[in-house]
Amino acid sequence: MYDTSLRNNLLEFLTKGPAHITCNSALSAIKPEIRNIKPEKGVHSIWEELEHMRIAQEDIIKYTLDESWNSPPWPEGYWPEEGIQLNEDMWQSTIKRCTSDRAQVVEIVKNTAIDLNEKIPHGQGHTYLREILLIIDHNAYHLGQIVLIRKLLGDWHN
Repeated sequence: MYDTSLRNNLLEFLTKGPAHITCNSALSAIKPEIRNIKPEKGVHSIWEELEHMRIAQEDIIKYTLDESWNSPPWPEGYWPEEGIQLNEDMWQSTIKRCTSDRAQVVEIVKNTAIDLNEKIPHGQGHTYLREILLIIDHNAYHLGQIVLIRKLLGDWHN
């Protein structure tokens, strides 16, 4: 019963965002011309936040599943390079990869052959559950940042 309840709660946070905004809502109807604008010094653009979220999510998944994975260098490997001229293909690729990776996390949660409380065999003492919660927490934070950036740019619909 506990395992089913835990998995159901994780799936709810990954797919429905009961306490936080969902990715689809945070990215809904963003004007293309503002996707790579930094509203003020020290604040990332919407795309930089989303691409960072994607890179970190991918890193956590690969760390969890692939013993041979090497994480990018911190912090520069977790953010897109400065001054990149964003185009529609890059934007769509980031969204597609974020969505695909999140679906992979959902599959991990659904896979009852994986004991979520077990330590990852090749990990540093971390459990599968810890890595899933890390993704949920990290994504919620950066989706909140995206909403804030949209507000600063006058592009928030709520």
